[in-house]
Amino acid sequence: MTTDSMPYRLFLDGAYCLGNGGPSRPLINPSTGEAFAEVESAGVDQVALAAESAQRALDGVWRDLVPGKRAEILFRIAAVLRENTEELARLESLQVGKPIGDSRDEVGLGARIFEYYAGGISRFYGQTIPVARGGLDFTLRQPLGVVAAIVPWNFPFAIACWKVAPALAAGNAVLLKPASLSPLTALKLGELAHAAGLPAGVLQVLTGSGGVLGDALVTHPLIRKVSFTGSTSVGRRIMNLASQNLTRISLELGGKSPNIVFADADWEKAADTSPLSVFANIGQDCCARSRVYVERPIYEAFVARFVAATRRLIVGDPFDPATQLGPMVSAEQRSSVEEYLQDARRSGSRIQCGGGRLDSKGFYLEPVILTEVRPEHRCWREEIFGPVAAVVPFDDEASMLSDVNASPYGLSGSVWTRDLSRALRTTRIIQSGVLSVNTHSSVHVEAPFGGFKQSGFGRDLGMAAMEGYSELKNVYVAE
Repeated sequence: MTTDSMPYRLFLDGAYCLGNGGPSRPLINPSTGEAFAEVESAGVDQVALAAESAQRALDGVWRDLVPGKRAEILFRIAAVLRENTEELARLESLQVGKPIGDSRDEVGLGARIFEYYAGGISRFYGQTIPVARGGLDFTLRQPLGVVAAIVPWNFPFAIACWKVAPALAAGNAVLLKPASLSPLTALKLGELAHAAGLPAGVLQVLTGSGGVLGDALVTHPLIRKVSFTGSTSVGRRIMNLASQNLTRISLELGGKSPNIVFADADWEKAADTSPLSVFANIGQDCCARSRVYVERPIYEAFVARFVAATRRLIVGDPFDPATQLGPMVSAEQRSSVEEYLQDARRSGSRIQCGGGRLDSKGFYLEPVILTEVRPEHRCWREEIFGPVAAVVPFDDEASMLSDVNASPYGLSGSVWTRDLSRALRTTRIIQSGVLSVNTHSSVHVEAPFGGFKQSGFGRDLGMAAMEGYSELKNVYVAE
C-alpha cells in the first residue's frame, strides 16, 4: 500500500477536501516508530460548515427516506466494507499496530454491525397505549438530527461502525471525529459509505486535534447528541461543555475490570484464556480484565498456569499472520505503562513475567503479570491501558466483592464458577454494565454495551443504541 493510495484529507459533503486547521499531522507506524503519512487538520469553521451541510442533507433527503430504502443503503455499506476488507485491515494495522488477523476480524465486525442495524430499521417502532380517555394514544421514534461521534484509537474502525450505523439507521446525519493517531479507516468508511449510496453530507469525517474539534462539535447548536468513547477525564470535559446547549451525550469511558475465579470453576480453562482477556490489543482496551481475583485454594496453581499461557503469546510484526500481540500505539503510551511498572516495583509488587522491550524500533512491551499487590497500589486502582495484569488471592466472597465494587469504574468483568447460584448472586452484586460468566466474551453486536459509575452512561450496540439516537414522541388523537 503506497502513501498515495491512503485517505489523508477530510471527507466532507461527499468528497475529500483540504483542511484549514493548520499543518497536517504526521502518522507514526507503531511497529517501526517511523512516520508513514500526513493527514489534514480541520478548522473550527469547517466543523460549522459540516454541521450545516449535514442538516441540509438530513432535511432534504435522509430524515424522510422510507425505512426500506435506508435499510438497503446500510446493507450495501456492509457489502462494500466486506469487499474492501484487506485494504481497511492493512490501514488499521499500519496506523495502530494491531495484528493483521485482529484487524481483519474487526472489519468483519464492522460489516456485521451495519447488517444488524439495517435489519433493525424495520423493527424499530413505537407502541399504542390505552389511556383513561377515549381516543388513540401512540408513540413515535424520530431521529434526533445531526449527531457527533468521537471515537478512540484503540479500536478505531469497529467503534466508528458501532456509533455510525445505529445513528444512520435511526435516521440521523453523523459527523465522525476519529482520534488523531488513527484517522485512516474512519476516512475510508466515509468514502465507502458514500460509494455505497449514502447521500452526500449524511456521514462526514473531520480529522485533527481532539481538543479543538471535539470542543467545537460538543458546543455547536446544530449537534443534538455527542457519543464519545475515550478517557474519563475527557468525558468529564464533554459533559461540562454539553451543558451549554443541553446537548445529549453518551459516554463510554475508562475501566478497571475484574476477572474473578472461584475454586469450583474450570480454573485451568480460566487460566489458559485469561491472557487474551487482558493482553489482547496489547492491553489497550477499557474492558481488559486487569484485576484478577483467585480463590486461595487454587491461587498458586492458577498463577503458574496464567504465567505459562502468557509466555506463549507471540508478540511481533503486526503483518505476520502468527502475531497475537503487536506494539503499543505510541512511545508515550509505552512510557506511561513503564512508569506504572516502576511504581509497582517500588511498592513491593513482584513481576512474574514480562515488562521488557523487544529488540525493535517499534513501541513493543512484553505483557506483565504482577503478584503481591495491595489495594492501595496504583497498579491495582488505576487504569493503566497497557499489558499489565495484577493477581491477588481471596478467601471471603463478600470481602472480595466489596473490593471489586470499591473501584470508581464499572464497565466489564468475568466470573468463573460452576455454581449457578453463586454466578447469579455475584453478577447481581458487581457494579458493572457488562459481565460474562465462564467466558471473557462481553461485547456482542446484538446486546447493549456500556458502563456504570465513572465508566460512563448510555449504551452502544443492540437496539438500545438506536433508541439512544432517537426522540420518543407521544401523540394522542381524540375520538
